[in-house]
Amino acid sequence: MNTVNTEKQFKDALKECRALFEKKLHDYSASWRILRPSSLTDQLFIKAKRIRSLEIKKEARINEGMRPEFIALINYGIIGLIQLEKGFVDEIDINTKEALALYDHYAQDALDLMTKKNHDYDEAWRSMRLSSYTDFILTKIQRIKELEDIHGEAIASEGIDSNLMDIINYAVFGVIRLSE
Repeated sequence: MNTVNTEKQFKDALKECRALFEKKLHDYSASWRILRPSSLTDQLFIKAKRIRSLEIKKEARINEGMRPEFIALINYGIIGLIQLEKGFVDEIDINTKEALALYDHYAQDALDLMTKKNHDYDEAWRSMRLSSYTDFILTKIQRIKELEDIHGEAIASEGIDSNLMDIINYAVFGVIRLSE
């Protein structure tokens, strides 16, 4: 596979995620603006743990597979980046247009990062196991929890934003792989 195809697949996956995000904005408005960082991290954790559970058990009792959970990780990852920028609130303070503009900004940032890393790593993600994406996502979530516990004051590591970007990118790879 070449990088051009990867970029198209990545954009297609993000387009699908954005469409769902927009539908949920219609239904719930930007209710996620109320989420504090730790609650958002726990939501990411729940989604990643369900994927891992399905990988191990090979059975789902709820009629949703892993792909919707990877999509949720992408959308909650982008929400996490928005919350890092804007902070949490007690009442919804942005409209649909503003929420979508923020979504698009961070989706583009994720695409830009993937493009750079994919160049350097030579499409290595295509040879990885799907379960590795899950484990890496869970590791990134654990790192976010640790950084939250020290109020983001990292000495030698990436910040919360970098970990969220990696979660988004691994989750997009999961969506792509489960679509092929």
